[in-house]
Amino acid sequence: MQRRQFLSLTGSLAAAAAANQAFAKPPHLVEPVHRVANASIAPNPPVKVSTLDAALTHARQSLDLCRENVSDYTALLVKRERIGDALGPHEYMTAKIRCRKVTNGRVVQPLSVYLSFLKPSTVKGREVIYVEGANEGNIIAHEGGFKGRFLPTVQLSPTGALAMRGQRYPMTEIGVENLLVKLIERGEQARHLPDVEADMRQGIKINNRPCMLLTVTQPSRRPDLMFYQAKVYMDTTLNLPIRYVAYDWPKPGQTDLEVLEEYNYLNLEVNVGLTDKDFDPNNSSYNFY
Repeated sequence: MQRRQFLSLTGSLAAAAAANQAFAKPPHLVEPVHRVANASIAPNPPVKVSTLDAALTHARQSLDLCRENVSDYTALLVKRERIGDALGPHEYMTAKIRCRKVTNGRVVQPLSVYLSFLKPSTVKGREVIYVEGANEGNIIAHEGGFKGRFLPTVQLSPTGALAMRGQRYPMTEIGVENLLVKLIERGEQARHLPDVEADMRQGIKINNRPCMLLTVTQPSRRPDLMFYQAKVYMDTTLNLPIRYVAYDWPKPGQTDLEVLEEYNYLNLEVNVGLTDKDFDPNNSSYNFY
């Protein structure tokens, strides 16, 4: 967990039309890199609250909302990750996620995840299911396309070498709630740095959804820091994060920042009424066998 960034993510169920719309334009996932400015807000003068502190308060409120009011959601998950020196392509997948719920110290609804990979062709047709506490803690997966014709459905440890191949994070850390937890953890770490810069802007749109954009820049490279700059987009209607992207420290003379990791929850729909069947490999709508 110490190596994790603001999120956890490898994962609405988007309708085909919605997916096609998103495929046609990752321009909405591309943005110019710009410098951020120090800012502060003073809701109760003379006490001043920094931009980062204000963002942390907002993130805590969002986490409380998610835990209290969000049971499940679907999304078109678009992710991109740098593994070693290579930045992979955008991967598109439909995602169904049922949130972990705890009552009186007992898990009454386990974290449950279903992913169906849509593109690129190297992963198209892959399906993955994870249900906390089920299947001996393993994920259930099968490949798509030509490989899927010959390779059987398998159970894999979510942190094992095969499941983690080409991934920065295990599937157990997927979802907007886990993302919020990491945002708060990393924000608390960043607020103690002497040269951290934070900027919060309204009126940003991601996939036609109004968002608030928080940009955090950590100019000085340190062994315990994993990124130079991170951008978090909070959907102002849902009060939930729908996009996160982190950049590496620039090399001398470099103007364009290099992406380390990027996760987008497009077409996010909450409380859609997911059931056990949505996380059952025997579901006739799925292709596990």
